[in-house]
Amino acid sequence: MTVVLAWNNVRTNRMGFAASFAAVLLAVMLVGGSGMVVAGAGARDELNGVMGLLVLSAAVSGFVSVFVVAGMLSLHVLRQRRTWALLRSIGMTPRQVSRLITAEALVVAVLASAAGCVLAVPYATAMAAFMRMTGLAPTGVPVKVTMGPFILALVVGLAVTLLAARAAARKAVGVGPLEVLRESAAQRRLLPWPRAVSGGVALAGGFVLLFLVPQVNATAAVPTGLGATMALCVGASALGPVALRGMGWLLGAAVARLDPGAGMLARSSLVTQPRRAMAAASPVMLTVALACTFLFAVATTDAATGVTRTGPSAWAAPMLVGSAVAYTVISVLNATAMTMAERTEEIRLLRTLGTKPQQLTRMVCWETLTVTCAGTLLGTGIAAASLTALGKAATGQPWFAYSVPQYAGLVLVCAMSGLAGALASTRKARHGSLRPDD
Repeated sequence: MTVVLAWNNVRTNRMGFAASFAAVLLAVMLVGGSGMVVAGAGARDELNGVMGLLVLSAAVSGFVSVFVVAGMLSLHVLRQRRTWALLRSIGMTPRQVSRLITAEALVVAVLASAAGCVLAVPYATAMAAFMRMTGLAPTGVPVKVTMGPFILALVVGLAVTLLAARAAARKAVGVGPLEVLRESAAQRRLLPWPRAVSGGVALAGGFVLLFLVPQVNATAAVPTGLGATMALCVGASALGPVALRGMGWLLGAAVARLDPGAGMLARSSLVTQPRRAMAAASPVMLTVALACTFLFAVATTDAATGVTRTGPSAWAAPMLVGSAVAYTVISVLNATAMTMAERTEEIRLLRTLGTKPQQLTRMVCWETLTVTCAGTLLGTGIAAASLTALGKAATGQPWFAYSVPQYAGLVLVCAMSGLAGALASTRKARHGSLRPDD
């Protein structure tokens, strides 16, 4: 019965699970495809460098997929809090609610994992051809289709989804039956204590890794710095609503001065719903932090050793960053679409009070750009901390190399993705009928 209900919920709420499906699919495809290339290249010493790149890329993809799936399922639970309250009010127990959310997540995981396994073989073939074409591999890269990579990819897909579902289920179980009577959009608990504790632990772990970066050998410095970035991202995402409320006041004040009407509405939304805004800011923060850490760590190491990468060798770092950017486009599009879709009735109410569609469009744009700016600032701060530690390990000085065009390109991708999702999801509410049924 639970599985049937979960299947029906997924079918009727495809938008809510779209980003989770895509994230798991990409994780399974990348892990499985990379595994097949690694299995084929394992017996050839000249491909050891390629194997390291593929393993690191798969690890980063797995981490990002956990991050994205957890964020999307958490946002789904926040959007559906009145649904969980209604189920509780008609007699469903907390255990049954938790089982239902887990079953929904497993339905998504099974479908996405199956699709990811199907796409893993052409992905591995394309990756091998790309490496041979660009010269990243000195010789042809074989693709070995065996059961091992598929099993590993399936385990990763299911484990990622179960971890995310467990965290989401705890939030849903905490919704009381009387929640169905609440009409206020303000969140009563900005930072529950389990989230505060987990965020504090993650931040502490990240700072410990930052301290260790200059202490480890040169080979382990970059992986340690990348691990510090990941831990700091987890901590910042958990504690982010507090920071985002303050940043919303500051950034929103500037927006309100530029565009008093629409800017004030955008500022009010950020201040009253920082957790909802953090769901869209988190993938921006993650991408800026991870991409800048890896790209500029390579640039810093090259500058310290006097190496200039030209031709095919310059493709190595962008290959790893590509998966994070792909996740960003998917997660930002979906997160902004979900958060803005939740505000359909609010936008219609503003229209009945005399707000023009053009003002609402500016409000949506200002809010999205403010959230993107907040996520960018958090990600930049995390990357700067990790890169400073890496620069000290490489040169003995708190310095690192960077590229303004690459940084600006990452921010532009995040901003355009957010604007596309926000404007598309609110178009009907801004320009359509004022009656919900039309």
